[in-house]
Amino acid sequence: MRKSKAKKRDLIPDPKFNETLVTRFVNNLMLDGKKSIAFKIFYDAVNIIDEKKSTDDPGIEIFKQALQNSMPHVEVRSRRVGGATFQIPMQIRPDRKLSLGMKWLIMFSRKRNEKTMSQKLANEVLSAFREEGATIKKKQDVHKMAEANKAFSHFRF
Repeated sequence: MRKSKAKKRDLIPDPKFNETLVTRFVNNLMLDGKKSIAFKIFYDAVNIIDEKKSTDDPGIEIFKQALQNSMPHVEVRSRRVGGATFQIPMQIRPDRKLSLGMKWLIMFSRKRNEKTMSQKLANEVLSAFREEGATIKKKQDVHKMAEANKAFSHFRF
C-alpha cells in the first residue's frame, strides 16, 4: 500500500507585492538555496518589464498574464494497454498547470542569450505575455501532441 500523501505547505507572501504566487515562482527560480538572490533577480526582472512594457499594466500584472498564457490545459500520459504503450491525452490539475508554466518560463529564460538572468527572465516573460517565444511554443507542442493522440482518449483511467 502507498504511503499517505504529502501535506501542502502554506507559502509566505513575498515582501514587495504580498503575493504567494511570486514566492512560489522564486522558490522554483532559486538555485542552491540562495533565496535572496532569486528574489533580487525576480524584482529586477519586474522593473525591466515596467520599463519595456507597451501597456499601462504594472509589471507584476504582466508577469501574471504571461504565466497564465504559458500554462498548458492538456498533456499526454503514457499508459500500457495489452502490451502496447499509448500516449493518452488528459486534463491537467490546476496546481500542476501552474507548476509546468513556471518551470517552462524559468527553463527557457535560462536558455536565452541576454547578459543577466534578470534580463533573460524579463524578456521571456514579455514574449510569453505577447504569446510568442519558446515557452508558448512548448505549450503549443504539448497541445498538438494531445490533439494528435485524441483517438486514444477512451483508454483514460
